Amino acid sequence: MKLTGKERKHLRGVAHDLKPVVLIGQNGLTDGLIEAVNIALDTHELIKIKFIDFKDEKKEIVVELEEATASECVGMIGNVAILFKANKKPEKRKIKTLPEE
Repeated sequence: MKLTGKERKHLRGVAHDLKPVVLIGQNGLTDGLIEAVNIALDTHELIKIKFIDFKDEKKEIVVELEEATASECVGMIGNVAILFKANKKPEKRKIKTLPEE
């Protein structure tokens, strides 16, 4: 699923008040981190990930996380990445990719 620019912008706005739920520290990208991101995405659909370490490699790590979790990065502000993964069941989705017009 590829998001449009308008959808990405809307999701960044929704994520504005969210706190980071996953922190990337000294261990970097591990299986445990990928599992934590998967659980957070299944629960929240839209999450923030904060880079405490590995700030120079954050773009590469986010690409790997996107592939490993089947999610999409909707934005990166400083050392915080915003990931989105819609629930597989449309009736259980908490976040709409676009607001109702």
